[in-house]
Amino acid sequence: MNWLDRIKSALQGQPEDMPEHAMLIDVRSPMEFQSGHVAGAFNLPLETVAARIEQIVPDKSTPIVMYCQAGGRSAMACSILQQLGYNCVANGGGVGGLALRLQRDIRRGGS
Repeated sequence: MNWLDRIKSALQGQPEDMPEHAMLIDVRSPMEFQSGHVAGAFNLPLETVAARIEQIVPDKSTPIVMYCQAGGRSAMACSILQQLGYNCVANGGGVGGLALRLQRDIRRGGS
């Protein structure tokens, strides 16, 4: 099973298959991020994804899981990253569901 299959499995309820080094990126606004985000996630609002992704993830082969409130914005972000040449991108859906699937805490504030 390759890493993308492992991410897809993890997002379907098998958190042990998620690569430990996958980047979690929350594409919601900074205010939404501070109100509650998956532990270890970076905040990169959707409107800044194209301009700032290379600063956060310079290696286009790095596994990335994008998420938002319900999955719509993260789907758009995945499409943007794929157009920019990122080839290891998955849509994690909504913050609450992803935190449950990955068995990670929801953090408040900028941490």
